[in-house]
Amino acid sequence: MGIHAIRLPDIGEGITEAELTEWSVKVGDVVKEDDVLAIVMTDKASVEVPSSVDGTIAELSGEIGDQIAVGSVLIRIEVDGEGNEADIAATSAAPEPKKEAAPEPKLAKPAPKTEAPKPAPVAKPATPVARTQGTKPLASPSVRARARAEGIDLRQVPGSGPAGRISQEDLDQWIASGGIQQGQVTRGANTGIEEVRVIGMRRKIAEKMQLSKRQIPHISIVEEVEMEALESLRGQLNAKYKDERPKLTLLPFLMRAIVEAVREQPGLNARYDDEAGVIYRHGGVHIGIATQTPNGLNVPVIKHAEAANLWDNAGELARLADAAREGSIKIDELQGGTITITSLGPLGALATTPIINHPEVAIVGVNKMQVRPVWDGQQFQPRKMMNISCSFDHRVIDGWDAAVFVQKLKTLLETPAMLFVEG
Repeated sequence: MGIHAIRLPDIGEGITEAELTEWSVKVGDVVKEDDVLAIVMTDKASVEVPSSVDGTIAELSGEIGDQIAVGSVLIRIEVDGEGNEADIAATSAAPEPKKEAAPEPKLAKPAPKTEAPKPAPVAKPATPVARTQGTKPLASPSVRARARAEGIDLRQVPGSGPAGRISQEDLDQWIASGGIQQGQVTRGANTGIEEVRVIGMRRKIAEKMQLSKRQIPHISIVEEVEMEALESLRGQLNAKYKDERPKLTLLPFLMRAIVEAVREQPGLNARYDDEAGVIYRHGGVHIGIATQTPNGLNVPVIKHAEAANLWDNAGELARLADAAREGSIKIDELQGGTITITSLGPLGALATTPIINHPEVAIVGVNKMQVRPVWDGQQFQPRKMMNISCSFDHRVIDGWDAAVFVQKLKTLLETPAMLFVEG
């Protein structure tokens, strides 16, 4: 038998280390070639580490959350044959033989002691008796008067007297232990503390958010948009093409509006290299869609939204969102965004202040859509309304340009026919 060491492979793209996020095996497990041993995470994506041999797991190197250098031993497997390194058990030092302990000297027996008389037993206080629900509590008038003054419901107080009778001492104990007074909810103090390590995708998200807030001075604008016309058009298009084309949500319309808005303001469809001091304005509109997954927040990127129609973008959006939630999305499908949309869907609030996806310079937030009273000049009318919240990198985007962009989005969403006008 021998030991075969599995090392963290070269993942490429200049990556020198990866975070260990999951062990798929434990010591003693029998594995086959190509079985997944562990999952590690780079700055780009999660990567499965497979076994290259058949054997039995002998040692796991590292703990969840550790940073493992490329080329370092990740796991050791006991295999038939010599393996690729010396057997750990064989190289360990042999234990020294045990020495017999010298016999203990025998001591003379002490003289017998005269036992002192035992003290009389002390009577233990009676154990408080819990009362059956609906049973009237037994207590003296003075106990009842005190309970009323303290706001205590005697039906909740266990009594230690005969038949569960409540004494003044029972009231003292009830109050000292944090007993529940009338009008309060019965709760026990929960003193537990759970320690949760920030690892894997959660750590990557934390680092990205910290970078964005540390590096980027945000300016945010919230605007109210009437959605009656767009929602009516969306319903008609979905009804007409329900058996032929992907279902349209709000997002493909918003993507189209962004394409039109940045056509007039290309500085918002950009990435800012703050270390080099260079802004890269892109001709192609590559829209990231913030997507919640079981493993945390992903931002799949729909490339060249400017070259696609509503249904093309709707289909690509659904495909990428499914891949992100299933964990099958490719690294290049998470890269290269030039502007991002974030939405909490029906859970959204009236307004949010979204954080820019560094190194982009703008993000568009979608808030909750709801019917609100809107003044039409003569009376209030019920209208379907939605707020959009947009944040901008104030280092490279002036407040005026940000406001012009938001108003352009508002106009396009309120008059959706303009989204189809070529020009």
